[in-house]
Amino acid sequence: MKGLFFYCFIILIPFVLSAQSDRRTQELDSIFTMLYEQNQFNGTVIITEKGKILLQKGYGYSNESTKKANDPHTIFELASCSKQFTAAAIMLLKRQGKLNYTDKLPKYIPELSRWDKVTIYDLLRHTSGIPEYIVDMPKTWDKTMIATNRDVIQFYAERQDTLKFMPGSRHQYNNTNYALLASIIEKASGKNYEVFLSENIFKPLGMKKTFVYNPYLNPKKLKNYAPGYIWAKNSFAKITPEKDPGGNDMVYYLDGIIGSAKVHSNAEDLLIWINALKNNTLFNAAEFGEMTEMIKMADGKKLYYGFGLDVAKADGTFSFGHTGGWGGYATFIYHDMIRDRTVITLQNFKMGTCPFENIRQILDGKPLVEEFRKKITLPESDLKKYAGSYTDDKNPEEVQLITYLDGHLIHNSGKIPWDMRFFPVTANEFQAVRQGGTDGVLRFTALENGDVKLEMLQYGEVIGSGIRKK
Repeated sequence: MKGLFFYCFIILIPFVLSAQSDRRTQELDSIFTMLYEQNQFNGTVIITEKGKILLQKGYGYSNESTKKANDPHTIFELASCSKQFTAAAIMLLKRQGKLNYTDKLPKYIPELSRWDKVTIYDLLRHTSGIPEYIVDMPKTWDKTMIATNRDVIQFYAERQDTLKFMPGSRHQYNNTNYALLASIIEKASGKNYEVFLSENIFKPLGMKKTFVYNPYLNPKKLKNYAPGYIWAKNSFAKITPEKDPGGNDMVYYLDGIIGSAKVHSNAEDLLIWINALKNNTLFNAAEFGEMTEMIKMADGKKLYYGFGLDVAKADGTFSFGHTGGWGGYATFIYHDMIRDRTVITLQNFKMGTCPFENIRQILDGKPLVEEFRKKITLPESDLKKYAGSYTDDKNPEEVQLITYLDGHLIHNSGKIPWDMRFFPVTANEFQAVRQGGTDGVLRFTALENGDVKLEMLQYGEVIGSGIRKK
């Protein structure tokens, strides 16, 4: 009898594991479906554990005009998640003997000789002190022209900016670092940035749907390509950023700059990439260790950034990845080396977020703790009653403007057109739809004298208030 019981137990194990996997898949799908229905997710997801795909699905449209649905084949702009490929190309050039991490910037870009203390290593780890082109160029750049990496170099060569800090002394995330790395790749290899990445990374790994693309500088018709979207002002209609008159034209005139962004891919190819890194397919163990090494800065603090990757190593943990946001896209790539888990979310909607804590809770079999509040349905009259102007008693010049739009409240201030959307989670509390899932809440309280008080909260802390007189 004991032997028979043991035999039956062994037979049941696969069915139990399959049931657990199905349950986790359903729970994961339920979270993403809720976020999609609340305008907080629109894109593609792949989640794996120990080589098994637990969720592989698209949500929403890849193209608002054709109503084509997102799926695992849909191609997205990776935004800052592109940086890991730029870093990988630098590593391969070092392996080929064409550069060293200690090389100074002017060796490859002599126009920037003023920054002669900056090394390739500083650029990789964002410890260079170089200024940020996304901050500086919009101030004076001709916005009818699309800037390229050559323009970035010429821009700073003419300005002769000093460094923000001594190279190696501080960490400050900066897109200029990786734009310059792309130019160094071209100088050291003698090849176009896109060609070098294709020949040395994408093709060898079988990443057939990964490439560098500048949609405004060099537009093409691409199969399964998802344009990035934002909301039109005071509307829930989605538009591409360059059509927004409210200042998103940066997406257009900085479109030609590569290295810090502009790699495009789909979730399936990115899973190939993650597997190549963790299995030492592209880099050997020592090289991958260098890519994900955590160093100490001068103040003794650990730097949680490797080569093009955010890195976490502490108390038996080891994970790496990156996030990105640009031009109506929101991207997230993550791998846990200890648990062998991968999470990839690619979105073609600026306000998209990733429910990372809920994903981790589901995979760990822990109780779900609410990470994103669920939208409730209220009568239109119950929402419209909060519309109006709310004035801060302590600062009468500070006015918060609340309007109603399609089941949501819209917040602007008297000075800044925020155009932030909030959906109801209780009868008097409204949750913000915000990029990255930042926790913002509007809370309304009816006062005894008939006035209504508005409190604006961020992560539970009141950051502003106002009164609407009856």
